[in-house]
Amino acid sequence: MTSQGGSRQPKYQRIADALRAAIQAGEYGPGDRLPGENDLMATYDVARMTARQALGVLQNEGLADARKGAGVFVREFKPLRRRGIQRLAQEQWGSGRSIWSVDAEDRVLVVDQVEVREEAVSDRIADVLGVPAGSRVWARSRRFVLDGKPVLFAMSYLPADIVGDSVITQADTGPGGTYARLAELGHAPVHFREEIRSRMPSADEVERLSLSMGTPVIQIARTAFAGDGRAVEVNEMTLDAASYVLEYDFDA
Repeated sequence: MTSQGGSRQPKYQRIADALRAAIQAGEYGPGDRLPGENDLMATYDVARMTARQALGVLQNEGLADARKGAGVFVREFKPLRRRGIQRLAQEQWGSGRSIWSVDAEDRVLVVDQVEVREEAVSDRIADVLGVPAGSRVWARSRRFVLDGKPVLFAMSYLPADIVGDSVITQADTGPGGTYARLAELGHAPVHFREEIRSRMPSADEVERLSLSMGTPVIQIARTAFAGDGRAVEVNEMTLDAASYVLEYDFDA
């Protein structure tokens, strides 16, 4: 047990701290194999469970990945820096650029598992969009894969009376994406609200995002508002927490 003052840590935590420090010092680089359970048992004179717990800490923090039959390796994926304010600027999507280009820069981004359908809205989404419960909306789901790693799954809901006959109901919304098309329809987003929370993933999210054991997700619910104050999109995003740094840069 850790003492109240924090001067004594469990053995597995001390081992994890030592391994983390070695990774940060460059002793183990991306893709390098970390000492295995047998190595840690011999080096630190601990039981196998203690060694396993130490390696598990690094996996839960997103610093390492376990490969079946091979060991635990320093994670090669570079976290994605999500620039929460710059990416939603009108000069970004208004000029035909994807809001993702702010984050991805020159990395390889693939959007797959795209599905677009019309459906009856849930009470929760209806309340945010300001439409009667059971109203029809257009739902757009897609998965974002960066450098071969699934990092985000998103589900957007848009009022059918606004987007019903537009390209927004198609898989490819064109340059600038959904927000550029909303602007063409006379409903350009002028204000955004994002709510962020962290939680453990569902079984479906673990599969969609190829999450390592114990990795939490970040859930971001973004609402886009047009100039008249109407909510024109609700976008619920599930992010692999180990793949992201959330950055918000603004003046005082």
